[in-house]
Amino acid sequence: MKCRTRALKVAPMSQGRPRLGILSTVAAMAFALAAAPASADHAWGDYHWARTANPLPLQLGDNMSSGWDPLVASTVGDWNGGAPTVLDLRTVAGSGGKNCKASSGRVEVCNGRYGFNGWLGLAQIWISGSHIVKGVTKMNDSYLASSAYDNTARRHVLCQEVGHAFGLDHQDESGADLDTCMDYDTNLSNPSPNGHDYDQLGLIYRHLDPSNSYTTDVPTTGGGGKGGGKGNKLRRVSDDLWVEDLGKGGKRFVFVFWANRGVRHGPPAGA
Repeated sequence: MKCRTRALKVAPMSQGRPRLGILSTVAAMAFALAAAPASADHAWGDYHWARTANPLPLQLGDNMSSGWDPLVASTVGDWNGGAPTVLDLRTVAGSGGKNCKASSGRVEVCNGRYGFNGWLGLAQIWISGSHIVKGVTKMNDSYLASSAYDNTARRHVLCQEVGHAFGLDHQDESGADLDTCMDYDTNLSNPSPNGHDYDQLGLIYRHLDPSNSYTTDVPTTGGGGKGGGKGNKLRRVSDDLWVEDLGKGGKRFVFVFWANRGVRHGPPAGA
């Protein structure tokens, strides 16, 4: 199964094996290739939340309207249900406000009528070095609240944008159906991650860090990163990935889920 590798990606560390002779080595390699997940190669660069132990107890600030709440609950359950157990997502009261401001150490999840600006969903992460320090996801009800999108389609977009906030890229962008919310299935028919997504999370979070970039505190107000600018500081990496250099090792990445992926787009409005 093929999936795109971005230029941001860092090659995984090699692991040494004892010398067992040519035949046994070839046999071991063949077994490893057969057993390895075919598409667990869709990390978003080497970006991840720093933590001193697994699973990652990450807060999702729920700023969603009541109609979205059951979809958020399903998405959290899906991402927490993977094997290996990497995530311990905890839904808490949102602090993003009208503009869905980012708060340090957590992810704010928002919906709103952001306008007919071409995108169904946005995911943004702020990084320091290789560590994610805060994130925001937005669902655009100007499109998603219409009868053209059912709850399965809404969950597909929500699941994907939340997945980006952990450091996951797309498995595929051809429009093929890979039975995962991390694909660009034309019909938006996959509301959940699949085994390859869980495998990739296991690879991203297999090493531990000396400190944590998440927080266990609940902020009283949103902290920085309005996520409501005109996008004029964003630089194109690809049509669906944009970056802003914040200086001193800091960057803001924006993943865009376009409604029409067949045309070239400029910087996403509202990012």
